[in-house]
Amino acid sequence: MILGLVLALASALGTNLGSLFKQRGAALAPPIRVRHPLRSAGDLFGSKWFAVGWVVSLGAWVLHVGALSLAPLSTVQAVLSGGLVFLAVLAERWFGFHLGPRQWVGLTITAAGLVLIGLTGTAQGSPHYSLAALITVESTVFALCAGLMRISSHRSIAPREEALLLAIAAGVLFGVCDIAIKYLSLAPGPVFGLISPWTLTAAISFVISFYASARSFQLGVAIEVIAITSVAANLAAIIGGILVFGDSIGSGGVGVTARVLAFCLIIAGAALMPAPLRATPSPRRAASDPIS
Repeated sequence: MILGLVLALASALGTNLGSLFKQRGAALAPPIRVRHPLRSAGDLFGSKWFAVGWVVSLGAWVLHVGALSLAPLSTVQAVLSGGLVFLAVLAERWFGFHLGPRQWVGLTITAAGLVLIGLTGTAQGSPHYSLAALITVESTVFALCAGLMRISSHRSIAPREEALLLAIAAGVLFGVCDIAIKYLSLAPGPVFGLISPWTLTAAISFVISFYASARSFQLGVAIEVIAITSVAANLAAIIGGILVFGDSIGSGGVGVTARVLAFCLIIAGAALMPAPLRATPSPRRAASDPIS
């Protein structure tokens, strides 16, 4: 359990650092065109900053998988949500962003939630899952993402609104991927895991979220988009952990209350982060053509 939380914290640091690198690179790349996915991917990886960010994010993902195999899904995602603490510090000190009082309040609240999560952690019981709940949750998330991406493609949607919609869609798809990976970690054996349809689910989720997230970087404000993506991913995975895998939310009345409060603090702190921010540099924004 403790090792899983340590891996989750390291993953949170790498994820947010990688996201900042990727946003800088995506903002300099040509607009993503869904009709030309390979060319768009080539343009993105042709940017040094995006390529470096992707490698960093890949390392963070490996740590994330390790955390999922050692700790309950909802707990791992709550810790990752607290990774916005790292996002705030990195963005202000090394990426030229200024955070106001509201953002630092959010940082403090999130840190408090993390401490409470650590103090109220309980040992993980026998691993189990509900296949019916897994199918229901993932089908619902895919339907939600399809709706969000459809709405974002309307010509009446402003670039900033499109960025937020795509960020939410990318986030919940990242959450779907996490749920599928957690299921695969509980599979009877590695061979079954490799041939499982949930391997394909995780792969499809990753590919769609890759393009949606990159396009949101091109259209939106860096910190706002990254924070919204993180919150959406964590909420989707936390709910999946509770509904699909029966993750505990505490032991006894006091434990349950404290753990629920911790989750609320982390989510509330994350919600305070994406307030208006001023970037010292003025990076070139991508064209406002929709992803589709």
